[in-house]
Amino acid sequence: MHTQLLGIDWGTSNRRAYLVRRDGKCLARHADDQGMLAVGGDFAGALASLRERMGVAPDVAVVMSGMVGSASGWQEVPYLDTKVPLTGLPAHLAPVTGHPGCFIVPGYCTRDGAVDVMRGEETQLLGAVGRGLLDGWVVLPGTHSKWVYLRAGKVDQLVTYMTGELFSMLAAGGTLAALMAGGLDDDSAFAAGLQEARRARPLSNALFGVRARVVSKTMAATQARSFVSGLLIGAEFVAAQGHADGAIDIIGSPALSAHYESAAAHFGMPARAHDPDDVYLAALAYFFESV
Repeated sequence: MHTQLLGIDWGTSNRRAYLVRRDGKCLARHADDQGMLAVGGDFAGALASLRERMGVAPDVAVVMSGMVGSASGWQEVPYLDTKVPLTGLPAHLAPVTGHPGCFIVPGYCTRDGAVDVMRGEETQLLGAVGRGLLDGWVVLPGTHSKWVYLRAGKVDQLVTYMTGELFSMLAAGGTLAALMAGGLDDDSAFAAGLQEARRARPLSNALFGVRARVVSKTMAATQARSFVSGLLIGAEFVAAQGHADGAIDIIGSPALSAHYESAAAHFGMPARAHDPDDVYLAALAYFFESV
């Protein structure tokens, strides 16, 4: 019987690891930029280095979630149907071929209506369920923001928005990049972006409007970055208003959660934030009996 478990949230760009004891105590944690893209396909070597850095013995079982289980990851793991409850995830762990004691958590795929997928967020959602969040909308902001409706501990609806990726691309190159480069955190500009998202105009038109505001001297260039952030996040809330009119729970970093809480208040939606480390640790408790 395993007394310790190494849980790894292995994403595209970043990696977070937690060594936990069966009683739930976290013995060590580590975060770095050694995501899927950085390791160059050498997941086994990257895991060995991580074990050494954290002082984790070779016989400690490893449970990994995120893009490590994608077609571009260590080993592709098929998506589960959303009929499988989140508490059923431990029964569907995929052993990593040639690496005893290493397992990957499968993601979910919805096929009713619009097809959508998640990898990594399901583990955080399992932790949220373990902490008593069984029903309602959960928002997981990030590169690809997820809006997930839980019903009795199952994924009932899943909607993904490429908010973080779009923001990064707009800031890195193109018409708005130079304007966003000198941007400052500006609450009023963020709120103005949220308000602009309410207007019935295509997002591509609204984004060009950011440049128009600056060159016409209607808005200072230093406000462009926060305005774009508000516009993109606001677009999520506008789209969600057709199906998510009540309270939401947010699982994200403190900075992102603060932005989404502000947006929720702007759209009249009560919000409660949860620490992503806390929910991930809560999820790991479920996997001890399956490794």
